[in-house]
Amino acid sequence: MVLACFLALALAPQGPAPTAEVVLNHPPVTSPMAPVVRRYAAPEARQGVAVDRDAFYAITNAWIAKYDKRTGKRLAEWRGEKNGPIKHLDSGVVVGNLLVCAHSNFPETPMASSIEIWDTRTLKHVRSHSFGLSRGSATWADWHDGAWWVTFGHYAGKGGEAGKGPDRTVLVKYDRDFRELAAWSFPKEVVSRWDGMSNSGGSWGRDGLLYATGHHSPEVYVLRIPKMGPELELVRMYGIETEGQGIACDRSSPGDLYSIQRKTGEVLVTRPPEGR
Repeated sequence: MVLACFLALALAPQGPAPTAEVVLNHPPVTSPMAPVVRRYAAPEARQGVAVDRDAFYAITNAWIAKYDKRTGKRLAEWRGEKNGPIKHLDSGVVVGNLLVCAHSNFPETPMASSIEIWDTRTLKHVRSHSFGLSRGSATWADWHDGAWWVTFGHYAGKGGEAGKGPDRTVLVKYDRDFRELAAWSFPKEVVSRWDGMSNSGGSWGRDGLLYATGHHSPEVYVLRIPKMGPELELVRMYGIETEGQGIACDRSSPGDLYSIQRKTGEVLVTRPPEGR
């Protein structure tokens, strides 16, 4: 009953460091391209973003800031302790009044992961669920169709474990108490586009499809659960201005996808390409 009750309930880090220019090992998807409909300045937007009806949450390793969607004004923030237990926050999702974030010890090995939870009204940390040394480095979590979904990444270089490359990245489905129900690998044509990194962002759309991103490629992979077999099915890919990292579908505004641009410290809102 670790989190069932929460579903029923309605570091001193410095400023973000500059981002090195990313070099792609493959041509990015450029057509179709997702149109940008809004931009927000958010210097904390270094790892991921979460969104609810009225606000969005810019996330970096141990720093979260809440912003008003209408005005772009910063409303609140949470900062972890220097050398504290929060090392590497990634994507987040808002479930009721809870901000649920994937967390890991990246780039340390062996990989350890947890789910960290804040109250969206106060940004007070309220609960943690540890996976310990498990399937990999937790990169994103979402609540969809009565279940938790968490991706555990693997890497070819920094932060990777010997003998376990990006093709070991796995999407795991859990019940509300994080008991494992099923798991799927990612299509080879998607893994090959990660350039030795992994799946950094994922969010279920209201269309029942999974929207996913890599670590640095400006593209979105639209996936679905297969009727048979252990591998996710690739439905389509499309281009996006932002370069990977965490994303969030805005379920209060169907079609809106929030993503981050690390090099400019921005949160962007896009819509799927027309006809897609």
